[in-house]
Amino acid sequence: MRLFRSPYIARFAFRNGIWKGRDKRAIYLTFDDGPHPEVTPFVLDILKRNNIKATFFCVGNNVEKYPEVYYQILEEGHQVGNHTMSHENGLKTPKSKYFSSVEKASKLIESELFRPPYGKITPFQFKYIFSSLKKKVIFWTWLAYDFDAKLPSKEIIKKAERIKGGDILVFHDSTKAQKNLEETLETIILMLQKRNFQFKNSF
Repeated sequence: MRLFRSPYIARFAFRNGIWKGRDKRAIYLTFDDGPHPEVTPFVLDILKRNNIKATFFCVGNNVEKYPEVYYQILEEGHQVGNHTMSHENGLKTPKSKYFSSVEKASKLIESELFRPPYGKITPFQFKYIFSSLKKKVIFWTWLAYDFDAKLPSKEIIKKAERIKGGDILVFHDSTKAQKNLEETLETIILMLQKRNFQFKNSF
């Protein structure tokens, strides 16, 4: 079952995380898993065309591979966040290896923001990253499922009609998400602008 909206039980379990933006008249666009040499520039072009600033949660290994794309994100005024070094699943990764991945990525990605890959993290991992590494853990309220090749883009657009003010949206600047992203991102942006929402990247 696809849960486009994050369940309330998860928001309660990690209530010190950030699930929504402060401005209830705004939408907060985020992108996970980049930078990617083709998909990220595509996203940046759309954001520039629509005068939108977003947040990119970057994987350290991808920053190492595509530093020019990473710096393009920064040069165009967007925020970046830590998404671990190798996109580890917190529920399947020993805590020492997980923390090492976050800290290694921090050397490449200068940011106080962190998002756990897959949104999966243990309470102990969360506490360490929040309290010891002093990072803001950013979750989301609406997930695009753009990475799901079996999901028609028109269904993603239909689900986007339920987006609310203050929502943090997650898309992915990755190969897996490329087709759905190309078919949905700008359509959803224009839909939300018609509803008089602003776009912000300061949570």
